[in-house]
Amino acid sequence: MQRTFIGELSSRVGQTVLIKGWISVRRDQGKMVFVDVRDMSGTVQGVVLPKSPAIEKAKEVRTEDVVAITGLVNKRPDKNVQADKVNGDIELVIETLEILNPANTPPFDLSDTSEISEETRLKYRYMDLRTARMQRNIRLRSELVRRCREYLYKNKFTEIETPLLTESTPEGSRDFVVPSRLNPGDFYALPQSPQQYKQLLMVGGMERYFQTARAVRDEDLRADRGFEHTQIDIEMSFVEQSDVMDLIEGMLTEVTEAMGYTIKQKPFPRFTYQEAIEKYGADKFDMRTPEEKEKGILAFAWVYKFPFFEKTDDGKWTFTHNPFSSPIPEHVDKVLNKQDIGNILTTQYDIVCNGYEAGGGSIRAHRPEILKAVYDIMGYIPEETEERVGHMIEAFGYGAPPHGGIALGVERLVMNLTGETYLREVQAFPMTRGGKTAVMKAPKPLTPEQLAELGLSVRKEGK
Repeated sequence: MQRTFIGELSSRVGQTVLIKGWISVRRDQGKMVFVDVRDMSGTVQGVVLPKSPAIEKAKEVRTEDVVAITGLVNKRPDKNVQADKVNGDIELVIETLEILNPANTPPFDLSDTSEISEETRLKYRYMDLRTARMQRNIRLRSELVRRCREYLYKNKFTEIETPLLTESTPEGSRDFVVPSRLNPGDFYALPQSPQQYKQLLMVGGMERYFQTARAVRDEDLRADRGFEHTQIDIEMSFVEQSDVMDLIEGMLTEVTEAMGYTIKQKPFPRFTYQEAIEKYGADKFDMRTPEEKEKGILAFAWVYKFPFFEKTDDGKWTFTHNPFSSPIPEHVDKVLNKQDIGNILTTQYDIVCNGYEAGGGSIRAHRPEILKAVYDIMGYIPEETEERVGHMIEAFGYGAPPHGGIALGVERLVMNLTGETYLREVQAFPMTRGGKTAVMKAPKPLTPEQLAELGLSVRKEGK
């Protein structure tokens, strides 16, 4: 018999079906045994009657056992209907029950993890993922990404993967580095973003690119930020700032409303950076009322015209977002002439939602002289600029189109949709607050043999 998903049982009343899943609850009434069984699609109550051949097996079954069950789908009497539950109007009269794999006693109660420590939940993350909360969050994340992908396909985008092993470049955070066995003493870097590759794809004539990209940054951890995150990464040729903003606004509106959410204001309000600071005191803000927060309303807004440069602690200039942005058109000459640097504005635009930065992008510098001038302002000598971004400058000399894009943080968006306040609640296997991996035991030392093969030695702190 072919398996039926539990979520489809309401359309199979009067039929004998085979379901497979986990035991959520067992209630032994003596003569009868009731079990709640769940799979990826839902939960159903089953009953084993006194004369059923499955009665002895039903008395053995335990919570979280993996089972295969055949039974007759029956309508419940009106007085027993549970209108607030999926499948609350049906019941499975169990005929056979097979324990496919018995389960040990779970390390915590899967019905409520609110009081369970982060350390325990992440150690047993595969159990935590079985909870209704995590099932909802991870499946909602998948739906969001799927709908965004479909929207981009409709708008002539091509999905392209970019390398994970790349060159260490200035992106605003520390790199995670990977030693090279074939080139002892040299290192790759894991990408903080696909920034340079997606711009090179524009030079390559791809025109409209996207990917669901993994980004890795060695920065201080907090509730809404981890070492790893996923971004919907987008780049477009022959566009101006409003073109990118309009496309992303259309995508977020279509996708979130199709998922049942309400947007506070359409079109999304747009604030210059200066206006945002004057009105909200920050460039990330929440425009909702307390009542709108309770209802899960989404309050999107754009912030643009950011300062391009800011002073470092040692008095030098550095970029506020990334060095590959273009200044606003009326400030191009200021960059080229290195004048009035503190007042130069960039074409950077951020999208904020419910107090979080949900994404950011810019129109890029596609002319070689602008990128060179940006590095000049930051104090790089020509040889250093060539070492850092010489490949980009050379590529721009071969007819780079005007282009721009954005990266939307998947975790931040899902946090807004679910109301979660911790990034770990919307990732399958997040890091702990101490930077340790879930379930597995990293980081940990390499063996002497591994170190020797890589040509590395480790110096203990203080020695």
